[in-house]
Amino acid sequence: MLPAVFADDDLAQRFVAGIDEALAPLHNVLDCLDAYFTPSLAPADFTRWLGGWVGAETEGSDAAGRTEGPAGRDLTEAPLAAPATGHPQDTEATVALRAAVTAAVRLHRIRGTRRGLSEAVRLAFGVEPEITESGAATWDARPLGPVPGEGRPRLHVTVRLPEPGPAAEHRLERLVAAARPAHMPYTVQVTAAERTSDR
Repeated sequence: MLPAVFADDDLAQRFVAGIDEALAPLHNVLDCLDAYFTPSLAPADFTRWLGGWVGAETEGSDAAGRTEGPAGRDLTEAPLAAPATGHPQDTEATVALRAAVTAAVRLHRIRGTRRGLSEAVRLAFGVEPEITESGAATWDARPLGPVPGEGRPRLHVTVRLPEPGPAAEHRLERLVAAARPAHMPYTVQVTAAERTSDR
């Protein structure tokens, strides 16, 4: 509201209206700022940028801009009916992106553990991985008991997908390299999932 002196001045009214038009979008963003940092409410492009901030696994886009979800399916054109969180027009890929950004902080807490690796792979591929490793833990009341596990560290991760391919194996390789314990040599394998006949 303008002081009474300027309320009747046409130039002052137009000048203030122009400033208001320029500043209104900024005020709108500032009023809704907390929604921008909530992955389920933020716009999809901002959520992708937020994923870079928190180090979320947001890979899966090819050069054409399509996004692949679990099992390499193209998810760009597949809108969901009404997701529990996010926007009604979200595609399956955007819902997966929002889930990855939401889970990123929790995954950082358990990074380098078997559980953390399993969660990261499940989130990225939508299937439970098979993880074999050399480590173990035990307790014995007597000192100098046998050392558990194997003498040589190793980690092997297998993922069974309906349509495996070299891109999925490369993606799994990068994911395991980032989420494994730092000292652990590893191998990965992507195989075809067994198909069950529906009767």
